[in-house]
Amino acid sequence: MGYTRPELLVDTASLEAALTDPALRVFDCTVQLVPNPPGRYRVVSGRAGYQEAHLPGAGFLDVAGELSDPDSHLPFTLPSAERFAEAMSRHGVGPGTRVVLYARGAPMWAARVWWMLRAFGFDDAALLDGGFEKWSKEGRRVSSASCAYPAVRFEPRPRPELIASRAAVLSAVGDRAACIIDALPEQSYRGDGPSAYGRAGHIASSVNAPFTHLVRAEDQTLRTADELRTLFTGIGLQSEQRAITYCGAGIAASLAAFALVLVGHPEVALYDGSLSEWAPDPSLPMEKK
Repeated sequence: MGYTRPELLVDTASLEAALTDPALRVFDCTVQLVPNPPGRYRVVSGRAGYQEAHLPGAGFLDVAGELSDPDSHLPFTLPSAERFAEAMSRHGVGPGTRVVLYARGAPMWAARVWWMLRAFGFDDAALLDGGFEKWSKEGRRVSSASCAYPAVRFEPRPRPELIASRAAVLSAVGDRAACIIDALPEQSYRGDGPSAYGRAGHIASSVNAPFTHLVRAEDQTLRTADELRTLFTGIGLQSEQRAITYCGAGIAASLAAFALVLVGHPEVALYDGSLSEWAPDPSLPMEKK
């Protein structure tokens, strides 16, 4: 596919062949967003689907619970290094292990865990291209058995440069050295209809790369490197710019960040608070179009 970082994606056949590797850790990261009009949604854990069927030996990571900050008023906020390390240690992720992440539906939930692992200094993680749907449609074996990996010690090495604060995003508005990328659908970017986050529209001077455009609709696999590079070049991203991705709560933005790293963009950060933090504050600039 021509990716700069091909090790970040694993195809279904390669993963199936590697399932007996004792260093491998596979996790279902599914979260469901159930529509709750007008313009809002309800967060539902994907654990029930995991218990019904998952990849053989896979564990389950609770993105909305154990991997979010319980003290934040914002959804899905990055947890403390201590909380994240405790969860990863409990799930058997540490030195000498290799992690593969997947989800049902859009791969943004798996990308969110990948980004958190990266932000806390763990680089040996990849996404299963096409996720659970591609795996099951190919007739590969699934399981409903309870799974757990032996506990290890995860040592966090935070990389603060990968997380953009509200102040950093505000400084990037209109700055030619940065490109702020909105990963939400075009309708949300334009400001059409009600918004789940407060004011409708997008962060001033940001450009739009909807997360749905990063994958193929028919099987949710990542687009080729050439297709992704064309998409990012088409919205105005230049190779020397720092890319800052955002969405509603840092989830779709994680898929955009993943795609940028996959094709070799040198400097990528994620605005964790995203519109959940930005839109309710009238002092922060937003636009519609």
